Amino acid sequence: MESLISAEDKLKERIKELHCLYEVSSIIINCDYKNIQHCLHKITICLKNSLLYNNQAYIEIKTKDITVVSDTLPKNIVSITSPIYVFNKKEGELKAGYDSKLFEESDFLQEEIPLLTKVGLEIGGILERKRNKENEALLERKVQRVDRISILGEISAGIAHELNTPLANILGFAELLKSKVKTDSQEFNDIVKIINSAIFSREVVKKLMFFACEMPQQMAIVNINEVIADAITLLKPTFKKSDINYTLNFSNPKIEFKLDSIQLTQVVFNLILNAIYFSQLGGNIHIEVSKGKTGLSISIFDEGTGIKSSISKKIFNPFYTTKPVGDGAGLGLSVVHGIIKSHKGTIIHKPNKPKGTIFIVNLPNL
Repeated sequence: MESLISAEDKLKERIKELHCLYEVSSIIINCDYKNIQHCLHKITICLKNSLLYNNQAYIEIKTKDITVVSDTLPKNIVSITSPIYVFNKKEGELKAGYDSKLFEESDFLQEEIPLLTKVGLEIGGILERKRNKENEALLERKVQRVDRISILGEISAGIAHELNTPLANILGFAELLKSKVKTDSQEFNDIVKIINSAIFSREVVKKLMFFACEMPQQMAIVNINEVIADAITLLKPTFKKSDINYTLNFSNPKIEFKLDSIQLTQVVFNLILNAIYFSQLGGNIHIEVSKGKTGLSISIFDEGTGIKSSISKKIFNPFYTTKPVGDGAGLGLSVVHGIIKSHKGTIIHKPNKPKGTIFIVNLPNL
């Protein structure tokens, strides 16, 4: 199709192009970034109307996340394109086209190419602002979470201090009473239950204090092999009771590292107890410990039920637990996270194939 346009028609086309740029600006000003696809679709219609043969034109906006078209594209088209840049990185393309059975590339006006470029820049600007708003919202959520955790830490510390004294009294007087009653009596059994409940409560208080960073660190160079081996030795009855096997592998016969050995024991205890809890009878747990140039790494592999993606971001939150009521207070992993963070380290988890979970603790050299 040949394009023979009079001076008057050319003027009309320039007015259409200017009107398109004005409408695009209006669309951007009123854009709802939560429904950006609708905004981009309006731009495709606006740009389509600005072309010379607008009734037969097709517009496509394509990025790595979004594809928007003004109409269903024919199989073969002749087109002009403009890149879409987001923060100076090409992330898509804006395309204007006609059916190749009816049109040739020469049917596009020379002025339509810079128009497409300008609109492409505007689309890039929209996507940049959307990205900025998402980052702002994410940062705000992180700040709010830090504030909540800080307040929760203060409350936890207060609760822990308030409970310590009465728990000590309960344990002391219960032990005193136990020594005064017959071992085969109902009273003796009841007192044992009181003592066990008080000890369990005391452990919860300790976890609260760990979570609230109320437990002072005793940093020293220790033999990691001995600390972890001793911790696992204490857990042997639990392994046996749960019918779980374990293997322990150290990269070196002696690994020395600077940390708080009591807190490391707490980390190992919590992670392995969790692995045992979610493992099936006859399951296997593997622990790997290695030291490299950057620091210490501890990996715990289990063959349990795994962690669902829907809760993977919540497991380190205080008081969050998937265990039934009475089986856990939801403080174990948050305590682990707090201890590792206080050592400037990181903890991540990922699926263990074919089933289960791998927890990886990395502690830097201090």
